[in-house]
Amino acid sequence: MNTLTIGERTLELDKDGYLIDLSDWSTDVANALAAAEAMELTSEHWEILELLRGFYDEFQLSPATRPLIKYTALKLGPEKGNSLHLNRLFKGTPAKLAAKLAGLPRPTNCL
Repeated sequence: MNTLTIGERTLELDKDGYLIDLSDWSTDVANALAAAEAMELTSEHWEILELLRGFYDEFQLSPATRPLIKYTALKLGPEKGNSLHLNRLFKGTPAKLAAKLAGLPRPTNCL
């Protein structure tokens, strides 16, 4: 089992680096997970992470890429809800990487 240490806390991660306990998520956790991916989160990233967490609250699942793009376009407009924008932000794997950074489970239909 993998772990992530933030201050005094040690959080459990699955073999792919996703949080085991979704309630462990915080902005500090997201920043630490991003650092492990050699990323620094910007306001553009946070906008998508907050959107994803809202999607999860509403539907109880992490969206695959196509539903993520459609949901982003619906909520933020077509200039942000497109594959080029999301791929640029999340290294070509927006559904998987954004879900991980948002503290959500791996999307079930992503390889």
